[in-house]
Amino acid sequence: MLKKNDIVTLTITDLTNEGMGVAKLDGYVLFVPKTAIGDVISARVLKTLTSHGFAKVEEILTPSPDRCDVDCPVFSKCGGCLFRHITYEAELQIKKSWVDGHFQRIGKLDIACDTILPSPAENGYRNKAQIPCGKDTAGKPSFGFFAPHSHRIIPSEHCALQPAFYGEITKTVENWMNEYKIEPYDEETHRGILRHLFIRDGRVSGEVMVCLVANTDKLPHAEKLVKALLKTNPNIASIILNVNKKPSNEILGKTCITLHGKDGITDTLCGLSFDISPLSFYQVNHDGAEILYKTAADFAELSEHDVLLDLYCGVGTIGLSMANKAGKLIGVEVIPAAVENAKKNALKNGVSNAEFICADAGKAAEKLAQEGIRPDVVVIDPPRKGCGEEVISAMQKMSPRRIVMVSCNSATAARDCARLAEIGYTPTKMRAVDMFPRTGHVETVVLLSKGEVDSKKIRVEFSLEDMDMSEFQDGATYPQIKEYVLEHTGLKVSNLYISQIKRKCGIEVGKNYNLPKSEDSRQPQCPPEKEKAIREAFKYFGMI
Repeated sequence: MLKKNDIVTLTITDLTNEGMGVAKLDGYVLFVPKTAIGDVISARVLKTLTSHGFAKVEEILTPSPDRCDVDCPVFSKCGGCLFRHITYEAELQIKKSWVDGHFQRIGKLDIACDTILPSPAENGYRNKAQIPCGKDTAGKPSFGFFAPHSHRIIPSEHCALQPAFYGEITKTVENWMNEYKIEPYDEETHRGILRHLFIRDGRVSGEVMVCLVANTDKLPHAEKLVKALLKTNPNIASIILNVNKKPSNEILGKTCITLHGKDGITDTLCGLSFDISPLSFYQVNHDGAEILYKTAADFAELSEHDVLLDLYCGVGTIGLSMANKAGKLIGVEVIPAAVENAKKNALKNGVSNAEFICADAGKAAEKLAQEGIRPDVVVIDPPRKGCGEEVISAMQKMSPRRIVMVSCNSATAARDCARLAEIGYTPTKMRAVDMFPRTGHVETVVLLSKGEVDSKKIRVEFSLEDMDMSEFQDGATYPQIKEYVLEHTGLKVSNLYISQIKRKCGIEVGKNYNLPKSEDSRQPQCPPEKEKAIREAFKYFGMI
């Protein structure tokens, strides 16, 4: 039996979507970070559980052919990238295998991606950065990025995923803070001024926005900072103070004060012009987004008389990019500000055949179905947790000709496509699009066509009532919550305790998940000190 600190020889055979290498030793699974498929390593066992364990690399005995030189000095510490140690070609195949695996294992669907489309750029593709501010070991202001599953800042002068000038702007702000004794915000005491530096740029317009997220509505020596920033980068068109005085993990507050220039910047995406403020949603990989939207449009195969329904439409980018191919566009979004932005975007671009509704996607779809509205094509771009049951039900009533699903979470997409397959929508084409090179994220586009259910291909065998679907939702997984609690309090908590506190907090848990098997059976109840620690983890991960 393996035990902590044992030295073992392992061959890595797979990678998880958290970047952990997978190896088996006499059938026992070990997860090893920062490894590549094909690595033969000497590893030290760190922790053993009943079904699996964790280890770290002591020595790479035979490197994988997928390995490449690491081009980032903080890759081993930062929580941003997963794949700087392997080639981009290998990364693409790993991501494709994740998507295919989810549809086969979770959805029980006989479909695979026809290809994975790469991002035009592997580095420098991000047009947005939210950089936390803290103190270095000498107590001076410092910018960097969070370590995995923590708010511990890893100082970094530049991130390879961002343009080089982001680092120059960051250094200018850091120098200003040192010169004028501007204190970084402290999450523990809730004192200090600067919380985050938020930078955006328009890839077509060339405009740059710098937003200072601060614990005050009066930024000291703001005029000195404005002058220094404009000297650093003459393309800066907007400098904004975002006020966030909340003692929470939310990055942005609701109040924005313009210190220089415009209230935001503009950019062009798929031939459409968009206004971008600090609070606006806009795809972080401009060129990748155009590939994603073109893929969705190709799958939709719209004609000039078609009614297009865009569910979870956000600020309308996907629907508006297809509106000129359809007779009418109906967009649905639950966030009022996003709906207003969608309407403005339609007006700004002269799109006259678009209508936007502010409502929950499921309820709006049900209402449209009741009103007899029959869209020809539906585009569904849900959040990570996937579609609500009402959306699936509405699709059955509306009976569109085809459904195009665009998803940032292939696990929930597989589950939802299995549901749609049950009501007659067969997944006929699937394609992965890499919008986020070097990270563990990948987009999936699926075409579902109306037709007969093929019982040989669809084997949906799981019960949602007996599963905790929160693993697919925004927030954190059970292992992440356990890790956070252990790291910050030294306490060990079980899945049972976590599910008990989830129910207390009103967080969705499978109907029967971790409930007593009978009324007479007794379950241990979560002790108060562990409940407090679990609630703190929920707050950290933004679950409550």
